[in-house]
Parts: sequence; structure tokens; C-alpha cells
Amino acid sequence: MAKNMTLLWGSGSPPCWRVMIALEEKKLQGYNSRLLSFDKEEIKSQEVFNINPRGQVPSFKHGDVIVNESYAACFYLESQFKSQGTKLIPESTEEQALMYQRMFEGLTFYDKLTAVIFYEYYVPEGERLASAVKRHKEALSAELKLWEGYLHKTGSGSNLAGKHFTLADVVIFPTVATLFRFGLSEKRYPRLGEYYALLRERPSIKASWPPHWLENTKGQDTLTDV
Repeated sequence: MAKNMTLLWGSGSPPCWRVMIALEEKKLQGYNSRLLSFDKEEIKSQEVFNINPRGQVPSFKHGDVIVNESYAACFYLESQFKSQGTKLIPESTEEQALMYQRMFEGLTFYDKLTAVIFYEYYVPEGERLASAVKRHKEALSAELKLWEGYLHKTGSGSNLAGKHFTLADVVIFPTVATLFRFGLSEKRYPRLGEYYALLRERPSIKASWPPHWLENTKGQDTLTDV
């Protein structure tokens, strides 16, 4: 069933990781997986543009159907394979509503994270403005406090929308994992740390863990002071 699926992806990309977790949860292993290098700019290859005119990953194709945006691909997989693997949209009205709310708040969460790490990555050190670094980190800190509060409210050992693992976890866990990869303090954000520790052992997440993170377990210290 998965043999007519193709996913072009990059290691450590949260949008790519979202789709990979969804594929694992829906028991769709065996798809055509193509790992591309960011450093070698392979994502700008014709292979990518043939599927994704934006020249971005993830680039996902199922037969003749193309769904490149990561959230859209996750919704598509759940819609097409509802009865297979993990049910990622809960039955409960309250849990479902909370899932949708957290999913789309997750876009802001991801934007706040990338504002910090992309600024350091793309802007040469001599051109960085201390005021911009401070502003980005303060915005991320405020966002993190929101998510700490959300997890406190749902309770210890809970997923983002309640007791069930849902699409909210599929799309937001990669952001949380990236935060800790870049040095976020588990002591300062204990609820996020607990959530990270809980889900990192989930089979779908272990199976799709970024390969270069496995090769080099030492992360970065960009977020140690957030």
C-alpha cells in the first residue's frame, strides 16, 4: 500500500518529521524514502521541483496525488487511512476541539522557535543585532510559558489534547524535540521536559528520529538562556 508513496525529506526538519511520524502511526512503512542534504542544496534539485514547485521539503506524493505542506499531508494520511494504525483524530468533541486548537497554535510555536535559530544560522555573527536576538528570545520565552501552562492543565503524563496521542502530538513534538536539541532547559520548563521524555520513546518517533541526531548526540546551546 505504501509502495506508491514517495517522501523527499531532510534530517532534522520538523515539517518533514511530522509527515514521517504520521506515516509510522498509520502503519505505512515501506514508502519510497529519499533523504536529501540541506548542506549540498539537494532540496533545490529537479527531483524536488518535479513534486514541489516551491523547492522545499517535505515533498510527498501518493500515486498521482501530491500533498507537500506538512499539516496537509498529515490530515490527508489520517483521512485516507482512518481504519489503519493509530486513530489520530479523537472521538471526543472536547478532545478533538483541543487537538485542532493546539495544532494551529503549533504553527506560531514553530515560528517563534525558528525566528531564534534561523537568525543565528543565517545571519553572520558580525551582522547580528543584540536587540534582535533579545527580542526573538523574549518572544520564544513567552510562547514556552504558554505551552508549560497547557501541559500543566492537561496533567502529568498527558498528551497535548488529553489522554490520546493525536495529530496535535504528531505535528508539535518535532518542535519540542528541536527546542531541547538546541539547549532548552528541562529544569526551567519541566512540563515540556516531561512531555519530551514521554514521547521520545514512542515507536513512531524513535523510528523517524533524525539520523544526524543519532550520529551526533550533542546538540547546540542556542536556547540555554531562554
